[in-house]
Amino acid sequence: MSFPDVIDLSSDEEIEEAHANDVKPLLSANSLSKCEEYAIKQEVEERRSSNSCSCISEQGSSSANGFASPPGSPGSPVPLCRQFWKSGDYEPRQAFAQVSQSGTDRLRIHPKFLHSNATSHKWAFGAIAELLDNAVDELQNGATFVVIDKFINPRNGNPALLIRDDGGGMDPESLRRCMSFGFSDKHSDSSIGQYGNGFKTSTMRLGADVIVFSRCTKKRILTQSIGLLSYTFLRQTGCDDIVVPAVDYEFDPHTTLFERLCRHNTKQFSDNLLMLLKWSPFSTEAELLKQFDEVGPHGTKIIVYNLWFNDDGHMELDFESDPKDITICGAHRSVQKNGKGSVLTQKYIANRLHYSLRAYISILYLHSPEHFRIILRGQVVEPHHIANDLIYRECVLYKPQVGGVMEAAVITTIGFLEGAPDINVHGFNIYHKNRLILPFKGVANNSYGKGRGVVGVLEANFIKPTHDKQDFEKSNLYQKLETRLKEMTYEYWDLHCHLVGYDNKKKPTTSGPAAPGHHMHQLRTSSSLQQVKMNSGALASSQLLPNPNVSASNRVVTALTVQMKSTAGQFSNCDAGLPLKRKHESHNAAADASKRQAKSNAAGLGSTQKHDRGIGQKRMHEIKTMILENKKLRKQCLEYELMEKQLKLKEQKFRSELQEVQELYKKLLVQLRSLDEVKVEK
Repeated sequence: MSFPDVIDLSSDEEIEEAHANDVKPLLSANSLSKCEEYAIKQEVEERRSSNSCSCISEQGSSSANGFASPPGSPGSPVPLCRQFWKSGDYEPRQAFAQVSQSGTDRLRIHPKFLHSNATSHKWAFGAIAELLDNAVDELQNGATFVVIDKFINPRNGNPALLIRDDGGGMDPESLRRCMSFGFSDKHSDSSIGQYGNGFKTSTMRLGADVIVFSRCTKKRILTQSIGLLSYTFLRQTGCDDIVVPAVDYEFDPHTTLFERLCRHNTKQFSDNLLMLLKWSPFSTEAELLKQFDEVGPHGTKIIVYNLWFNDDGHMELDFESDPKDITICGAHRSVQKNGKGSVLTQKYIANRLHYSLRAYISILYLHSPEHFRIILRGQVVEPHHIANDLIYRECVLYKPQVGGVMEAAVITTIGFLEGAPDINVHGFNIYHKNRLILPFKGVANNSYGKGRGVVGVLEANFIKPTHDKQDFEKSNLYQKLETRLKEMTYEYWDLHCHLVGYDNKKKPTTSGPAAPGHHMHQLRTSSSLQQVKMNSGALASSQLLPNPNVSASNRVVTALTVQMKSTAGQFSNCDAGLPLKRKHESHNAAADASKRQAKSNAAGLGSTQKHDRGIGQKRMHEIKTMILENKKLRKQCLEYELMEKQLKLKEQKFRSELQEVQELYKKLLVQLRSLDEVKVEK
């Protein structure tokens, strides 16, 4: 049997036959009869039972821990482990030389690279997001939706992952490029994908095998193609090169049917089809072609099957816990609910996105594409805008520069989460070309809670994401951005933390007795009390706001003590030259007078305390009002700056148009004068 198409950097050259016992080619060039389909099916079953290089064990013959039973012969390939992080642990077999028919050497990629390449995705949802990006990029080709759902493998009843969109689809050449390495046809600035590696890394991270159905119209030719990228097939057959069976069909307007499209010869088509029927979830050609019924006139359908297991031996993607969602098995169990604040924190989307695909997709795109729907298990995913969860919002403009040249202008929306301080979530959601790269990236690292509850949203198109789109390259620009976001967090915290009930840990420094905010120990007379009121008012207007209740109580206690000492000292001075009896009486009278005076002062100072509290609350209200007014003015300022830019552009446009009109006027005037001269001559 000859090998199907070999990925040779999208080359279509056939390779030499690797086996002597070739299967007889399928006779029909259009479609198989029922007898022929049955014969092929029987042959596939016989080969499966007799061939030592069999595929991964079916559900009935698998061991309890998810591993396939090892073949008995010593020369047989190592069985495929169903746990992703262990499935690459095997020694490659001795490679045998293969050359193309032209005799030229070509790049060979060992199947083990499929696994090592997929390890760039540490998180299963990150791999699914990669496939969603491909569907969103099809917006330019008229895509209106993408479906993510559960698919049942008809061979063994196991669940698989289905992703389908109604984009432009792929023609035969594009399908082969998609399944090869290092190609990307996405040159638009709006396209999310750019490396041409996302399909392979994402599908191989989710499962061992993937089959793709795509229908496309190009140059008025309607084609449909089927391709299979199977790690199971490559491991079990001992291939030392990545082999991708693919078949194509072309629509015949005369017969209104899809006819086989033989790129080289019918034998190659038949061999590829036989491999698809053996290693895919579908055992007949009719079942394969039936999958296009859902695709429609154009689009792509991806089925990832033989999904990976986690370290506990359970399937990593959980389709059973929530019929309207796909979750990561066991991830929600790590959520600890200790107290009211913790419960509110764990219910917030910042924590749910780690195990709920619906939660993650709802914040995956900063601006939801117009007229485009993401349908997860039959229900549309409603977008969640994190900026709408913020209170006391502010917009901060950041202009990163390298070598004195401004790279971009980034507007960051920052604020406290509604529900703070009961919700302990903080960090920045950093997007790139509308796609979320870092959710709730923490930048405030300290032990005393400064920055807690502060959340921001920004789109940073001036830095590059990593290949898995879960982080950014650690460039100089990224480090500058991280430093600025940290500064931004602390600045916002110092100004606004008191508004949500946090205590400001930043205290004023004391350089002497006249330091602001430390006048309480200087109180001696009632005039000093008035001076403290003035100083406290000055403090209230700064970023560090004192607690008015604490200040008032301190003033009452200190002033009362000073007044009592002052009164006692006055009576003592007056009694200096009196006789003993009169002195004793005067001391008694002084004591009574001192007590009465103290009671009177206490009553007066009690009313002063209430008055000071009222002043403090009023002052706090004034500060909040000023902050809100400041926000409005900043917003208006940004609007005016934008209007100014637009008006300048209009001015330039009108000036250029005026110049063009003037030049045209001069030309017409010259033509008119020449016509007048001709008339005069006649």
